[in-house]
Amino acid sequence: MNALEKMLEKFQPTALSLFRFITGLLLFQFGVAKIFKFPVVPMFAKLPPLIATAGTIELVLGALLMIGLFTRLSAFVLSGQMAFAYFLGHMFKNPDNPVFLPILNGGTLSIAFCFACLYLSTAGGGPISADAMMRKK
Repeated sequence: MNALEKMLEKFQPTALSLFRFITGLLLFQFGVAKIFKFPVVPMFAKLPPLIATAGTIELVLGALLMIGLFTRLSAFVLSGQMAFAYFLGHMFKNPDNPVFLPILNGGTLSIAFCFACLYLSTAGGGPISADAMMRKK
């Protein structure tokens, strides 16, 4: 292990908590835009029921990720939702002509969220989380 890695190692737990918070905040933002229509996003104007359900999941579980409560379970469900969003909402948006490449189908963010949440479902919420405070009691 080189000196830089050794120096940065002490910040890894805090960085995990920050990563969890930011991931939750971004997902929460999508939920707010879909459910509460704020900010106004034209593509979220008339939501089909499946997208409204996805928005509710993003809103609730994104908030749980931000505070670090039930982190592993919330992140696992969100990871599955993002995988589902990629395949259903991006790759097979037009079932007659599936487009696999994320750069062409607009699914890059879904894939990034999927793997970020998959990582959080295994790593946990870090030391600055409601889960960590509950463990201390």
